[in-house]
Amino acid sequence: MKIGLITDSVSRLPFDQALDLARELALSSVEVATGNWSESPHADLPTLKSSALARSEFQDLVVGRGLEISALNANGNQLHPVSGARHDQVVRDSITVAGELGVPTVVLMSGLPAAGGGDSTPNWITSAWPPENLDVLDYQWKEVAVPYWRELAKFAADNGVRLAVEPCGNQLVHNVATMQRLLNEVDNEAVGTNLDPSHLMWMGADIPTVVQALGSSIYHVHAKDIRVELPHARQNGMLDTTPLDQPRARAWNYVTLGLGHAQGATFWADFVYQLRAVGYDGTLNIEHEDTLVSSSEGVRRAAKLLGDVVLTETPDWSPARI
Repeated sequence: MKIGLITDSVSRLPFDQALDLARELALSSVEVATGNWSESPHADLPTLKSSALARSEFQDLVVGRGLEISALNANGNQLHPVSGARHDQVVRDSITVAGELGVPTVVLMSGLPAAGGGDSTPNWITSAWPPENLDVLDYQWKEVAVPYWRELAKFAADNGVRLAVEPCGNQLVHNVATMQRLLNEVDNEAVGTNLDPSHLMWMGADIPTVVQALGSSIYHVHAKDIRVELPHARQNGMLDTTPLDQPRARAWNYVTLGLGHAQGATFWADFVYQLRAVGYDGTLNIEHEDTLVSSSEGVRRAAKLLGDVVLTETPDWSPARI
C-alpha cells in the first residue's frame, strides 16, 4: 500500500512545489485534477490532450522526483441537464490523456440528473416519500445514468483506463447500495469505486462495513476525515446546507486526519487493515479540505499519521503445516 497526495490539497503551490512537498514527505504518488469542479491549477488539460511534448514534460516533472501519477481527477456533474455536456467532455479528455500517459485510473463522481426531462436543475432524492420520488429515481437511473455509464465504461476500457466512482452526497451514487447498483447495471470491469470515507462518515455509515461490502470493487482511495460538531448535529441532524467556509455553524466539517470523527491513529490503522483484508494494495491519497488548518500543515500531519499505520510490504507469514 502507498501514500499519495491529491495536489489540489495544496492548490496555492505551483505544481513543482507541490511535487517537492510530496517527495519531502516520502510519498509515492500524486493525483492531479484536470477540471470541472477543480480550477485545475496543476494540469492544462487541453494542452495535455493535444501535445505529446506537454504530456512528456508533465510526466517528467513527476517521475523525476521519484513519484508516479496514481490518478487524474475529473470530479464534476456530467449528468447535469444544463452543464453536463461540458463536464462530460472534461471526463472524456481526462480518460484520453490518462491513457496516453499510462495513468491507470480516472477518479470521478457518478453525476446527478434532473428529476425529469424538462428540468434544468439536478435533484438529489434522499427519501422514498412522497411516492413521486421513486418515479424520479426511476427516470434518473434508467433514462439517464445507466445508458451514459454503459457507454462511458466502454470508452474508458477502449483507452485502457479504469474509472473510480466516488460515492458522495448530492450524487446519484452516494452510498454502498447505489454504488453496487451502478456496478451491476454497467457490468464492466472498467468501473469501480473511489472510496473517500469522509462522505460516508457524515451520512452515518460504518466504514469497516463499507470496505467489506465494496471489497474488490475498490480501485482507489482518498484519505479524508470529518468532525461532527455535536451541538449543531444534535439539534439539526447531519443534513446541513450551511456553507463550508462557516465551520463553527455546521453540523460536520471536513478536517485534517486524526482531528475529527476518527481522532488519533486507531481508526486509520483499522481502515488500512480492512482494505488489506479485501485485497486492496493501492494508494491512499491525502485530501486536505480543512478550513481551519493550513494546507501544508494538514498534509504534513496526514502524511505522518498514515506513515505510522500503512502496510507497505507483501504479507509472507502462513501457519506451519504440522
